[in-house]
Amino acid sequence: MNLSVIIPCYNEAENIPLILQRFAECIKPGVEVVLVNNGSSDDSKTILDQLLPEYSFARVVDVPINQGYGYGILEGLKTAKSDYIGWTHADMQTDPKDVIKAFDIINEKQRDDLYVKGNRKNRPLADRFFTFGMGVYETLLLHRKMYDINAQPNIFPRSFFEQWENPPYDFALDLYAVYMADVKGLEIIRFDVLFPERIHGSSHWNTGLKSKIKFIKRTLDFSRKLKKAGIK
Repeated sequence: MNLSVIIPCYNEAENIPLILQRFAECIKPGVEVVLVNNGSSDDSKTILDQLLPEYSFARVVDVPINQGYGYGILEGLKTAKSDYIGWTHADMQTDPKDVIKAFDIINEKQRDDLYVKGNRKNRPLADRFFTFGMGVYETLLLHRKMYDINAQPNIFPRSFFEQWENPPYDFALDLYAVYMADVKGLEIIRFDVLFPERIHGSSHWNTGLKSKIKFIKRTLDFSRKLKKAGIK
């Protein structure tokens, strides 16, 4: 098996060198890293242009205008040709080594019907409470076991991605992907990942109570759309 992992980068100039360095320390043959410059307004493009020639396992996809977290990921996924594809975040709160752990699980199983996803540990109590509440709601609404939806990484067969129709362009992409995996009968394998504080920068969406309420509202709206769509 081989793997293409997409990393959406929106104003992550400080983290990009660290991402590449960490991947260089643990990369394995058959893994490519696709960094998406998702409409950044900082020095991300300059940093990528300078550093990418030093890392043969990495390449870049440029999205001129940011149309959302999910959009950037989708643009990267469209360019991936590996057996397994997926994504993780650029904020370094999910270690690149966890992507390699997911790749090891896939290679051990040698199957084309797996969805491998992280399960976050070491998070603040308030965040765990928020995640638990969302998971309970999604499980009851969609009648499928849903928890820690936004954990990273997300790794799955390219053939599964090719079945998607009208995936969302925002943070609901994580929910859509897990829901679709369950609907399509993929075996969902979760493994523990540590979730430390950000090293550089700050979250682009989690900026306080107001942003959390906005995130919840968008997620609930999309959840109801999923239920109404009755995807099978």
